[in-house]
Amino acid sequence: MKTLILSNRVPFPPNSGYPIVVYNTIKGLLKLGVEITLFSINTNKHRVDVDDIYDPVFEQINFHSFDLDTEVNLWGAFFNIFSNESYNVSRFYDDDAAKLLESILHENEFDVIQFEGLFVVPYLEVVKNNSKAKLIYRAHNIVFDVWERLAHSERFTPRRRYLQFLARRLKVYETEQINRFHQIFAISEPDRQSILHFGCETCLDVIPVALDFEKYIIDPAKTSFPTLFHLGAMDWRPNKEGLEWFIDEIWPDIEKLNSELRFYIAGKSMQQHFYDYDSDNLVVEGEVFDAIEFINSKAIMIVPLLSGSGMRVKIIEGMAMKKCVIATTYAAEGLNYENGKDILIADTPDEFYRCILQCITHPNRWREIGENARKTVERDHNLATISQRTLNVYQRLVNG
Repeated sequence: MKTLILSNRVPFPPNSGYPIVVYNTIKGLLKLGVEITLFSINTNKHRVDVDDIYDPVFEQINFHSFDLDTEVNLWGAFFNIFSNESYNVSRFYDDDAAKLLESILHENEFDVIQFEGLFVVPYLEVVKNNSKAKLIYRAHNIVFDVWERLAHSERFTPRRRYLQFLARRLKVYETEQINRFHQIFAISEPDRQSILHFGCETCLDVIPVALDFEKYIIDPAKTSFPTLFHLGAMDWRPNKEGLEWFIDEIWPDIEKLNSELRFYIAGKSMQQHFYDYDSDNLVVEGEVFDAIEFINSKAIMIVPLLSGSGMRVKIIEGMAMKKCVIATTYAAEGLNYENGKDILIADTPDEFYRCILQCITHPNRWREIGENARKTVERDHNLATISQRTLNVYQRLVNG
């Protein structure tokens, strides 16, 4: 089975949600004997020096990348208003990248070509014109839904209207593309329902985030208590807005609960104004070298997202590390959880306060939830099981 995977960023190292999903997809399929070629857009925002990649998974694949500046350009955004294209998506297309992809398709005959997310779909026409492979679109989230929610929460009217404009363009593009593939992979059941709702007529399956649990080794002796933590990239707007809301509206009351309580904030692209919050009880660490070690060292994970869709990989990682996760309904969307058993759901300041108070005053409570959380993700997000399900779909498509 020969498979080409297209990604909108290089998934090495697998240090955040999208790279982890793509990396583990490749890793799991390689173990099942699938021959993998990867074509990645290497953006300025997430630039990776390919010569510095040292990873056993990387050594087993045929890899191609194209360097591309996808940063928002004021003039580009302005002139895009007068076109009929989605500016969010069109920034990822380049004629030279298309030529490189075309040469890869001429030199290889693939059984399956998998598009990892909406931002590589602009290359669909190139693929269709140069390959007879079965085509799969993996929806990492419902992209336009993220932007609609961001627009809804935006208070500054001009910015809100522009976000609404971007969301409308994205919705048109995203819904138009769905039926151009032989197969759709939704990352969660709510996303599958959304895709059906906007007219999907092709094959549609849920293939959730997969984790290799050998990587998630828990050392309770290194976990400090009482500690809260938030881990997420601050260049993703829902993370930024959710954390600001928690710090401004909830943390001042939480801080009074226990003089020894510490709240640690970590993640790449940490903006300067977050460091202004730094105090004895609120510690801003910025980007951490080892996310798993950081998660292991803290007790209670806080995920106060107010928008977004898809599936939060960091929550799944936290659960894999036996953390008690306190999250909004938005944040936990797509997870097969039981509130109060393997996660705590809080959508208001009062609910966050009560959940955190419960965990601090009854330490066995957060430990019990963490134990159950690990069992849940082992059941639903096992790499070997999900990789086999993926391969089964490949074989069904190829064999007709």
